[in-house]
Amino acid sequence: MEHDFDFLHGNWHVHNRRLRERLAACEDWDEFPSTALITPLFGGAANIDEITFGPGEASGLTLRLWDPAASHWSLHWTTSDTGRLFPAITGTFTDGVGTFYGDDTEGGTPVRVRFIWSGITVETARWEQAFSTDDGATWETNWVMELTRA
Repeated sequence: MEHDFDFLHGNWHVHNRRLRERLAACEDWDEFPSTALITPLFGGAANIDEITFGPGEASGLTLRLWDPAASHWSLHWTTSDTGRLFPAITGTFTDGVGTFYGDDTEGGTPVRVRFIWSGITVETARWEQAFSTDDGATWETNWVMELTRA
């Protein structure tokens, strides 16, 4: 519903774990901190976040929009180093877990993308991203963010 992401509004400390290489059977992870500020729009039916990865690093921005006609959210991601919107990811929350899917490419390979929001409390949340090259039969989780309210 239109207030599903209300838990996210505000300032967060973010612990990131990201695979060094995607779609390469890599098991090596980079870990790094970031901060995020999430601002509500449209009375909660949208929000925008900016995630700052550190000095000299690109920043990220997500625009989340509730579509009442389709009864789902669309998530739109961009980074300061590309300035382009990646393909939208769409989905909903069920029993406190948000699951979102979309299609993109990674290094020229078509991928199905999955975002999962879970572990949601007043003070914490977890986001993870996974790619599938076999239309969702198997998934490689390649980025995990553990959020703690600032």
